Amino acid sequence: MEQLIFLFQLYDVEFIKGYILSFGIWAPVVSTLLMLFQSVIAPLPAFLITFANAALFGWVKGAILSWSGAMAGASLCFFISRYFGRHMAEKLATKLALNNMDGFFKRYGAYAILIARLLPFVSFDIVSYAAGLTSMHFSSFFWATGLGQLPATLIYSYAGEMLTGGVKQLVFGLLILFAGGFFMLLLKKIWGKAIFTKSQPQT
Repeated sequence: MEQLIFLFQLYDVEFIKGYILSFGIWAPVVSTLLMLFQSVIAPLPAFLITFANAALFGWVKGAILSWSGAMAGASLCFFISRYFGRHMAEKLATKLALNNMDGFFKRYGAYAILIARLLPFVSFDIVSYAAGLTSMHFSSFFWATGLGQLPATLIYSYAGEMLTGGVKQLVFGLLILFAGGFFMLLLKKIWGKAIFTKSQPQT
């Protein structure tokens, strides 16, 4: 485990690629296990695995593998919180992080999942842990996560296969702008819905 954490902390895609490739035909399985591992250990960045998958398997197959692994990891975090409770989630994701997510979920529900997934600077894992502590149905969590995760996975995968070095930073910046645009559109829709609901007479 210490070796894996060290690999992630280097923020070096080449190291991750070499580690995955060293398992030969089991490389896709190891990639998925790495995605599950980073999901439970919240501080580790998933985009390193996504870049590595694209470089090793091509951006299309890499995107499918990364998206599937991310969905499995998100589901695992959700059920850890759902079945083991807040105490366990706080150990894995920190109490402060979960507290910060509570109000957001209470206000926006499944929309909170979709918005958070579109923003690359919001921790994927903390969102999943927090969702498991709510009354949200898993099906709502799953589809919102899948839809919200897809744009980032596709862009990261394309960048991972086609680009290297400093150009990836540019792509990451473009991703933030892309996600920000989606965020503003969703926020506008949610805000409009909230105003409409508030304006309706109470029965």
